[in-house]
Amino acid sequence: MQKILVVDDESIIRDNLERILTEESYTVVTVPTGEKALSVLEENDLDVMLLDLNLPDISGLEVLQKAKELDPELMVIIITGYASVESAVKALKLGAYDYIKKPFKADVIKLIVRLAFDAQDLKKQVGNLERRVKPIPSRLNIIAESEQMQQILTQVNEVARHEGATILITGESGTGKQVVAQAVHTLSPRKESPFLEINCAALPDNLLESELFGYEKGAFTDARQRKKGLFEAAEGGTVFLDEIGEMPLNLQAKLLGVLEKKRFRRLGGHRDITVDVRIVAATNIDPKKAIEERRFREDLYYRLNVFPIHIPPLRERPDDVSALAHLFLFQFARQFNKDFREIDPRAAKYLKGYGWPGNVRELRNVLERICIMHNGDTLRVSHLPREIVSYEDIASFVEIPENVFDIEAVVDEVTSQLIRRAMQKAEGNIASAARLLGIPRGTLRYKLKKYHIDG
Repeated sequence: MQKILVVDDESIIRDNLERILTEESYTVVTVPTGEKALSVLEENDLDVMLLDLNLPDISGLEVLQKAKELDPELMVIIITGYASVESAVKALKLGAYDYIKKPFKADVIKLIVRLAFDAQDLKKQVGNLERRVKPIPSRLNIIAESEQMQQILTQVNEVARHEGATILITGESGTGKQVVAQAVHTLSPRKESPFLEINCAALPDNLLESELFGYEKGAFTDARQRKKGLFEAAEGGTVFLDEIGEMPLNLQAKLLGVLEKKRFRRLGGHRDITVDVRIVAATNIDPKKAIEERRFREDLYYRLNVFPIHIPPLRERPDDVSALAHLFLFQFARQFNKDFREIDPRAAKYLKGYGWPGNVRELRNVLERICIMHNGDTLRVSHLPREIVSYEDIASFVEIPENVFDIEAVVDEVTSQLIRRAMQKAEGNIASAARLLGIPRGTLRYKLKKYHIDG
């Protein structure tokens, strides 16, 4: 319900505005003084305020300034007589949305108030977009070649329809928990509302609490104005709490209240705020072990774990490696204007056989680095980093043709790649790279020049 505060010392104007706005299905509160207006604003969340500049206690300009400090998102429409247009202009500079001259017509009031709400909605949409770490994809960005990931996709499709079900996603770091969370939101009835996320391990305790729940003006030293938290900003949508296992115990208790009662209080607040959001949480730790160690609340775990989704590590689903590698290769080739289009079968074998301790994130980083450092239309074994294929194994992948074999060209290619990797590892330091390769600095300088490698 959209709420409006009318501030005017003339009862006939207050009553008239209340009648006009109530006809439009707005909730209307009226007060005769500036002090009462500020008191109402401190205790309530209001969307629009119609404010007379000439009040019996304090000036309307002062009320405007203090009101915007309390709630920067409040839309203020000034009510003024013909003699006060200059003051109305000053009010616009202080953040008022518009002004209405007395006497006013009902149709004008309705139009300006409706435009104020439209402007407020647009501002909220822009703010939500800016707060998103990543935009919601227009299609699901999940690779599911393996049987395990196909089962997860089935789970995602099923749980997304049940918009009230809380989800706990578990899995090692880098397995794609955030991508799965976004997929749940994208497929759900909440998809047109915000998807906002926060990493619970990335912020100090006090900052995490204020980001999640918001705060009132004066709640702490730097709280100069009221701020809405993530739960309020995501109204109607989804909140993704990454690394929930790192959340402090005191905040876990407060989060439990949100899950059970759908309401909370801002820091420094004295009233409950009701919200409608879906919570998706994720962790890379074993929740049951954390419960045993008293680092995680058992009641919160069972409240979050209504619908569990476990994402296995990449090493347990090698069928996804080639598909992911092709996807990343295509993306980074376009980003860096390279010609890479395919992966050599021998290189694909190494990619598939590697353990990927960093999971999908590590694979993505490897493909990005290859596209930055190398050229060609095919990703080859010689492009792969040492941790995936040892230098000694490179020779075993050299094909010997039936007739002519240019061994010098092959040796030059292998040598060039070894030098490039050594220089990269040594961060361009020739002396360090020479030590890694076991050759004199003079020899390395000669080969850098021979193979046209920047030293």
